[in-house]
Amino acid sequence: MTLSIMLQGTASDVGKSVLAAGLCRIFAQDGYRTAPFKAQNMALNSWITRDGAEMGRAQVFQAEAAGIEPDVRMNPVLLKPTSDRKSQVIVMGEALCHMDAMDYHQYKPQLRRRVGEVYRSLAAENDIIVLEGAGSPAEINLRDRDIVNMGMAEQAGAPVLLVADIDKGGVFAAIYGTLALLRPEEKARVKGVIINKFRGDPALLQPGITQIEALTGVPVVGVMPWFDEPLEDEDGVALQGDKYRRDLGRDLDIAVLQLPHIANFSDFNALAAQPDVRLRYVKRGTPLGVPDLLIIPGSKNTLGDLLYLRANGIDEEIRGAHDRCVPILGICGGFQMLGRRVTDGIESGLEETEGLGLLNCETHFEPRKVTTQVEAEVLALPDGVFASGGGLTLGGYEIHMGRTILGAGVRPFACLTRQNGRALRQDDGAINQRGDVAGSYIHGLFDTPQFTRALLDALRERRGLSPLNMPVMGWQERKQRSFDALAAQMRAHIDIPRIYRIMADI
Repeated sequence: MTLSIMLQGTASDVGKSVLAAGLCRIFAQDGYRTAPFKAQNMALNSWITRDGAEMGRAQVFQAEAAGIEPDVRMNPVLLKPTSDRKSQVIVMGEALCHMDAMDYHQYKPQLRRRVGEVYRSLAAENDIIVLEGAGSPAEINLRDRDIVNMGMAEQAGAPVLLVADIDKGGVFAAIYGTLALLRPEEKARVKGVIINKFRGDPALLQPGITQIEALTGVPVVGVMPWFDEPLEDEDGVALQGDKYRRDLGRDLDIAVLQLPHIANFSDFNALAAQPDVRLRYVKRGTPLGVPDLLIIPGSKNTLGDLLYLRANGIDEEIRGAHDRCVPILGICGGFQMLGRRVTDGIESGLEETEGLGLLNCETHFEPRKVTTQVEAEVLALPDGVFASGGGLTLGGYEIHMGRTILGAGVRPFACLTRQNGRALRQDDGAINQRGDVAGSYIHGLFDTPQFTRALLDALRERRGLSPLNMPVMGWQERKQRSFDALAAQMRAHIDIPRIYRIMADI
């Protein structure tokens, strides 16, 4: 019999994804075949499996915590917002269509059976499934067609742990209010509460814990301290805090534009983990300054975000940085923005717009969505900081709908050598003659530690600083250490034996 446990939250960004990863690690350490599962993700952070299927990043790093390869069954439905009202709907790794919120709400009953079948298929191959909810189960306006919170817990027969974020404030009100809004049979499924992200002396919480347990009849099974090891965030909600605005004394200042539809900002976690990097996200009203490197990230609405840059004068700041010889790198949608023109009509509903004009290329959107794992070789370059990566091999993935045509004065940035395991030779990206503006469709290129360190040392040289000459620790290795640290902290502060009993008793 497959055991299961589900983490639901009092709100978004309370730490469900990280705690689910920690449980995956703990159960795997204890010798159980463990897999994560989230019926529906709404996020612009996604990843491509070995067979070209697209899934949410949260279940990818949870699978990594469990020591298994990500499988699209772990996240059968992915919603990628393209505007405030519309999302691309991806089912079992393939883009289905675009829907607005009301159309999708009407469509969910058709997904319920499919999601249940996928879950049972995954459960049949594992000893324990760690499920994650989305947002809050107290979103009573959506309850009648829920497929990701209590609706999924019912399908899976899973007991629920409610996660509450004390760092947001009002933690006891959030716990009480959430449980009060649940139906009696739903509340009966909640077997424990985890208070997350606590900074301070847990003894100060005890009077509140005693009272909330008496008021709700649900035990608090742990108070998890603030966890400061580097791991991945599920979506852009995390960028609203101060997590990425620290380390003021570090040598290198790397700025990432915080676009309204920023996609796959997890590309830059490997940079943030470097000991000499201060990574900051720049949004409207924040001075861009003169960073050592400016990155324009991916976007789920390239034309819309280009118009945002233009409407807020950020395009002129970018050109000003270029005039001051700041190196600029665009990834996926950011690469498309660096060109002279982007023609869409598919993703955003807009026809076309002028790009930033820093690379002589044009992008035309096509109906076919490219979703591939790739390997690539950075091409040898004569000059510029990006020349430091010449000849190095990159691993990563592509998710895009555009085809970019290079003009005079630019050359490819890299050459793809494998695509979903198939050998090939295909140009990727572009770089200008001066060697200080480059673009690539490859997500995850900073996860290759040799490339990242070579680029950072080239940036250091521009500043007159010596290279670090330190052993290169890759992002994957760093994450594995963080998973172990997370599991140890959870064992110390959460009643894990009680969670085993909860799973066995349901």
